[in-house]
Amino acid sequence: MGTRSLGHAVVLGGSMGGLLAARVLSDTYERVTVIERDTLSQVGREPRTAVPWAVHIHALLERGRRILEELFPGFLDDLVELGVPVGDYGTTCHYYFNGRMLAEVETGMSCVGANRPVIEERVRARVTALPGVVLRENTDIVGLRSTPDRTRIDGVRVQERGADGEGGPGDEEVIEADLVVDATGRGSRSPRWLEEFGYGRVPEEKVHIDLTYTTMDFVGPLPNDPLGDDIALVPTATPDNPRGAIFARLADRYALTLNGIRGDRAPTDREGFLAFAKSLSIPQIYEAVRDAEQRGPASSFRFPASVRRRYERLRALPSGYLVLGDAACVFNPVYAQGMTVAAMGADVLARHLERGREPDPRAFFRDLAKATDAPWSMSAAADLGYSGVRGRRTIATHMANRYVTRVQAAAATDPEVARGFIRAISLVDPPQKLMGPSIMGRVLMGGRSGGPAGGPVRPTDRGLTR
Repeated sequence: MGTRSLGHAVVLGGSMGGLLAARVLSDTYERVTVIERDTLSQVGREPRTAVPWAVHIHALLERGRRILEELFPGFLDDLVELGVPVGDYGTTCHYYFNGRMLAEVETGMSCVGANRPVIEERVRARVTALPGVVLRENTDIVGLRSTPDRTRIDGVRVQERGADGEGGPGDEEVIEADLVVDATGRGSRSPRWLEEFGYGRVPEEKVHIDLTYTTMDFVGPLPNDPLGDDIALVPTATPDNPRGAIFARLADRYALTLNGIRGDRAPTDREGFLAFAKSLSIPQIYEAVRDAEQRGPASSFRFPASVRRRYERLRALPSGYLVLGDAACVFNPVYAQGMTVAAMGADVLARHLERGREPDPRAFFRDLAKATDAPWSMSAAADLGYSGVRGRRTIATHMANRYVTRVQAAAATDPEVARGFIRAISLVDPPQKLMGPSIMGRVLMGGRSGGPAGGPVRPTDRGLTR
């Protein structure tokens, strides 16, 4: 824990990015105020209106879990006490590529069967219990306040929304701040605000994937359960099989999220939803939910594009102002990187606070960019492997996709390649490690079997190839 020698930090947004920022700021700042438009104290562990995509399956990758465990010792134990299923990532979460399952292998990494509202509620409970941290709910963020010369952000303009978000807004007021952190997510207005203050347009990179998520929950036990004590089946979309899914056992239900790209959308009615599930590259998921009891209506969410905002490329930045989480980079959610990259951003912030001084924006954004490079390059390259997806392609993009396809094929028969691949997509190891001699030799030989991976997975007792 640091020495709380600085003044007042204000965090915009009370989701994962904002809560984690508040946690690390609380070590150095005497007061931390989190501004949130929803009334979170009434939400509990249910999805909230400001985050409609929270109803869909989320995953906490191992890198993010480790950071959360450092920030909140015993965090995983908290989830287990709530009945959240937890297992080894390589033996209880089963990835499929073009119908073939990755070889099972112990990884020592945790697969956590908790949806986002449960994880967020536990983080929120830990953060709001910290001394000096205040969560100001039901409050709209109107804009920023700067010093007259606009070289420093020194406050936030806000309005209360009225009781429980109803009625007219209250009077506008200014909350003075020594540091403001924007963690408002994909709808962040930081690019507009900074341009209005004269800092120019924030450079952006975009990958237009036009992804749609459709999720339906089911009541357990299932008539035909392919999971047993395992946690998830993940037939991942590929250019050859562009429909994907995540089928997971959660604390109180089973959930199936179907995804399609470039406008391909799973219907929300049961008949259409099941027809889409039947078209997946593996049959086990359709067979599991075909006769299962539905738990409430299905929900659908459209994700048009991944967006990376390159604040580190601005010629000048105001002091007293930082951006992290989805406000800085929005990832295709199919790769489950969002919560983990938010945790990585909080880790960058913590390092910049270690000396008890206000973070320098230029240095912070440079380090945030370095932390974002690996997850962005992996997800962007994978999306650009689909014909018709718009974005910047390079020779390196084509080479990476060709090699990763061979990695996935080899990982179906070689546990060591599977372990290396899982460590990379879990953001524990850099993707370059898959190019190391120990992995590359196995990949080029086609996996442990000595040849290229062959035909489709053949279901056995529980629908899984063992």
